Amino acid sequence: MTTTPEHWFYHLERSGVSEALAPLLEKTLQRGWRALVRSLDTARLESLDDALWTYRDASFLPHGRDDGARPERQPVLLTVHDENPNEADVVFLLDGAGAPADLKGVERVVVLFDGGDAGSVQAAREMWKRVAAGQGAASYWRQNARGGWEKAG
Repeated sequence: MTTTPEHWFYHLERSGVSEALAPLLEKTLQRGWRALVRSLDTARLESLDDALWTYRDASFLPHGRDDGARPERQPVLLTVHDENPNEADVVFLLDGAGAPADLKGVERVVVLFDGGDAGSVQAAREMWKRVAAGQGAASYWRQNARGGWEKAG
């Protein structure tokens, strides 16, 4: 467990949030980690809730919403709130949402931002600057032509 989590910034250029998030959540669960997905947009979370159940026929992504039963037991928790009730190892931030105030126990913060949305890009840049100013580890990932991820910085 690190004292300051790594920050990974994923620049979405060829896919939407749902398409990019699901495989990243799969990898998170394969590592034995729990995930918190935070957005300030409840409609986004409702859409993700549906998409994560059906995004691939041969895959199952167990998850729940913070307004459902036993959010602390969910391996992937979708939320608009600032808490981390499932004690997630990885926090995914969408739609310009900031990280929870308490990052105790969090290994990684993943910021997914839409390259076609100027506000999303600006919010990611500001967060990058804050992380860099705080001497935190940050890396930048960009989608390649095949839709995969390449570390660019």
